[in-house]
Amino acid sequence: MRRFIVYIVVAIVGLFAVASAEAHNSQEDRRIPLADPFILLDNGTYYAYGTHNRNGIEYYTSNDLRHWRYGGIALHKNDSYGTKWFWAPEVYHIGSKYYMYYTAEERICVATANSPKGPFKQAEKVSMLPNEHAIDNPLFIDDNGKPYLFYVHVKNGFHIKVAELEQDYITIKQNTITHCIKPKQRWEQVEGKVNEGPSVIKHDGKYFLLYSGNGYKSQKYGIGCATAKSIHGPWRKLAENPIFQFPKGLVGVGHGAPFFDKAGK
Repeated sequence: MRRFIVYIVVAIVGLFAVASAEAHNSQEDRRIPLADPFILLDNGTYYAYGTHNRNGIEYYTSNDLRHWRYGGIALHKNDSYGTKWFWAPEVYHIGSKYYMYYTAEERICVATANSPKGPFKQAEKVSMLPNEHAIDNPLFIDDNGKPYLFYVHVKNGFHIKVAELEQDYITIKQNTITHCIKPKQRWEQVEGKVNEGPSVIKHDGKYFLLYSGNGYKSQKYGIGCATAKSIHGPWRKLAENPIFQFPKGLVGVGHGAPFFDKAGK
């Protein structure tokens, strides 16, 4: 199990190495200026999305995860809920559509498109939880086909919750909202009480919840892991947390998302 966890962390390291540096002015580069990075592999091309553009969500493409080309804005604020704070996008290809889950004005949202390049649009410009301040909303589809949305509830600290979605992958089943974790371990509360940036993986029948602790501006920002036998919990944090913090002198590492490359790694 330790080998599996380390393997996932290595995948995240690759994301941060790509996303943390400043961008060059050339069309193609090894460094891209995305926070909260997410990568989608679709039809042999890697698409990178993240937090950066004040006008919406931009994307980059690559064939090798090393050389990246700016593609443009996949989701423009004119086609979305909100007008600012476009954060933490994640894109999933389901059937004939692409679904982008993202945050705007501290509300979680979803837009759809016919291409990973967009344009992503919302038929109704509303948030998924209109009355709740929430951010960071990754999709998870279980083995039985049920879709779930994890998200961060922002009130009296940052807590992670999960809810089942209808089969439209948009509507939250309100009666299924369940609390997962909140900051309790000492390392998560050095600068702010924060559990955010969730990603969930299922392995050998067990659920692994990767998350970030501390405020994102902190050099002590890092990644922890919690496990559960059921998607609704109870979730138990690893005593070894944080599993990823200060790697090789890098500071402020957190909120990445694991993905599979072309070789299935």
